[in-house]
Amino acid sequence: MCMLSEFKKFAIKGNMMDMAIGIVIGAAFTAIVSSLVDDIIMPPLGLLLGGVDFSEIFVVLKQGVQAGPYATVDAAREAGAVTWNVGLFANAISKFLIVAFALFILVKGINRLREQKAAAPSAPPAPTAQEKLLTEIRDLLKTR
Repeated sequence: MCMLSEFKKFAIKGNMMDMAIGIVIGAAFTAIVSSLVDDIIMPPLGLLLGGVDFSEIFVVLKQGVQAGPYATVDAAREAGAVTWNVGLFANAISKFLIVAFALFILVKGINRLREQKAAAPSAPPAPTAQEKLLTEIRDLLKTR
């Protein structure tokens, strides 16, 4: 029973919940980046390069049971061929660069906010009317 209560404390901690939320948002962000690369960036880039579909750029390293040529990576896999999937790797690099750039912008923004907060020391507040009056009284008493 003791271990169950310890696990409960661990799972309910704020850091654990923050981490879980971050993982869920990260998974959603990954899906968005994958769609951005696969559906938005690579098709026009492939079209500019002569109608190339990056996800289907591959080199056959070893023929499968059924000899090639293979039209797609999936067809090569089904035939049992060993392929070097250059286009899928290019897509993965593009996804990585987009995520890395997004994180760079996020961290840069957070660091800028931290620097502004640290660089701007708060000025002491102006004395209140009561403090001014007390200061005047003190100064008058010093002169007597």
